[in-house]
Amino acid sequence: MWQISAEEARQLYEAEDAAHGFEHVRRVYKMAMKIGMAEGANLEIIRPAALLHDVENSMTDKEKRKNHHLYSADFAGELLREHDWSEEDIQAVQHCIRAHRYRDERENPQSLEARVLYDADKLDSIGAIGAARAIAVSVERGLVFYQKPSQQFLDTGKLVEGEVHSAYHEYWFKLKNVKSRLLTSMGQEIAEKRHQTMVNFFEALADEIDGDLV
Repeated sequence: MWQISAEEARQLYEAEDAAHGFEHVRRVYKMAMKIGMAEGANLEIIRPAALLHDVENSMTDKEKRKNHHLYSADFAGELLREHDWSEEDIQAVQHCIRAHRYRDERENPQSLEARVLYDADKLDSIGAIGAARAIAVSVERGLVFYQKPSQQFLDTGKLVEGEVHSAYHEYWFKLKNVKSRLLTSMGQEIAEKRHQTMVNFFEALADEIDGDLV
């Protein structure tokens, strides 16, 4: 069975993308293979799913970026068909890709391979690397990396007028909840340390900016 190489996959991503460029993909791929091996998943499905899961995230159109997982699944299907993969295996890869997005619950991870990719992708959003990615995205978009969230945002997740979605907002809105949504035993185990590292960082950041310094 043909398999895409990491070098071939690298050519499909923009190097400048701080959050979803190939360095993110490379880390997710390595983590997915590690978790997949420990969980007894099919690594031949996980490999292309991990390497292609964000291939359409470089789109400039906002709506397409929002649905990058759907476009990436379509891209993966076309590529694998060109290399004579069976339709059953193609659909398995596509399910992994479509089900990996945290903010879209239309297709939840059902297969073991999909749960593995989901966890690997989410683990890259927490810990030290998760904090660094959140700040990089804020800077990349021309936003401040820290702003004290409004009470409305803390209660509802909705910004008040003039409020920006800073990296600290992303921590409150998503990142601090990731650990509780992981699906594999190994993913949950790895998340424990990463979660605490991230919490310590963002609490220190808030304290140093808004706290009473001595």
